[in-house]
Amino acid sequence: MASIKPFSALRPKPELASRICELPYDVMSSEEARQMAAGNPLSFLHVSKPEIDLPPGTDLYDASVYAKGKENFEKLIRDGALLQDAQPAFYLYRQVMGQHAQVGLVAAASCEEYLNGIIKKHELTRPDKEDDRVRHIETLNSQTGPVFLTYRAVSALDALFAKKVSETPDVDFTGKDGVRHTSWAVNDPATIAAIEKEFAAIPFLYIADGHHRSAAAGRVFQSRKGAGHSGRFLTVIFPHNQMQILPYNRVLKDLHGLTPEALLQKLDAVFIISEAGSAKPTRKHEHGFYLGGKWRTLHFRPQFAATTDPIEKLDVTLLQKYVLAPLFGIDDPRTSKRINFVGGIRGTAELEKLVSSGEYACAFSMFPTSIEDLMTIADAGGIMPPKSTWFEPKLRDAMFCHMI
Repeated sequence: MASIKPFSALRPKPELASRICELPYDVMSSEEARQMAAGNPLSFLHVSKPEIDLPPGTDLYDASVYAKGKENFEKLIRDGALLQDAQPAFYLYRQVMGQHAQVGLVAAASCEEYLNGIIKKHELTRPDKEDDRVRHIETLNSQTGPVFLTYRAVSALDALFAKKVSETPDVDFTGKDGVRHTSWAVNDPATIAAIEKEFAAIPFLYIADGHHRSAAAGRVFQSRKGAGHSGRFLTVIFPHNQMQILPYNRVLKDLHGLTPEALLQKLDAVFIISEAGSAKPTRKHEHGFYLGGKWRTLHFRPQFAATTDPIEKLDVTLLQKYVLAPLFGIDDPRTSKRINFVGGIRGTAELEKLVSSGEYACAFSMFPTSIEDLMTIADAGGIMPPKSTWFEPKLRDAMFCHMI
């Protein structure tokens, strides 16, 4: 069962939140972060990507980077820009992106439950990225970036949260990207007890985004067990029916020695091809394909998708198995330099731009993986292929920090 607890969050001073809170550290380059934080000493990028305050070219994993992050974090606290709540609470965090709105519960989840598989994962992690997050947590003695979790929606929780978000919020601002971020503290004992009771009946939580952050939290817990560690890590937990997954598109450097005509002929054996195609697929097992300044729609021929295995029938799996490996020679998309991945937030116009620039030869636009597929695969203990999901909107760092 899911054991979640309230905690005393470190939060931004409400009137400063729009200047402090930032996108997660792993969705931008160091140079992009440097530009985003320019002229804003309160930007949390000085904590989450502290290399921006060191000479360009500094090794991202150098000890000086983590030390600078700690220095900047402590200054925000010392100056009163970040304030710690006096008593433990749950928090509600609402994000509005265009027509989409989602409300998540901010809570301290159990490291033990992550390690024991009650909090389920669906992706592999890279040791170097895990090590980086471990060092960041240990140096700051805090988790500053939440893990994005989901659960199968519960009507009682929906009703409770809807009532709370009708009240005046503690923090309310709109980011430069147009996403609105609003939060409320839930600190009355009766409501806290009701939330804990409802979650105690939920058998599993699922990691949507933040596999490296959760793995690092588990490792820090194991290394500090019995040494004053809370046994908890920072999460925002959303009901599954409010999650928004965008496609994770593919761009390819070359045609692997094939002419465009020969490639289309080979693709015709795998797909039903519509020459009057669309950039955006409208259903499962369908792709948009951009080549030679033109979009085509590709739909997998029935025999290729005739499987009940939840991983094998994913579009990202089918594309890799029947197209990227045999036709483009890309056997391992994790390591190949001939493929790149473009989050759906950038739109299909970005794919056209990359191909038209000559940097890439063609592009595949994907139909989004469903949250139901993610949970089914996680329930079966499966691992999804790399770059299967792109969740939006992204949680903002510094909305809530958890001192461990």
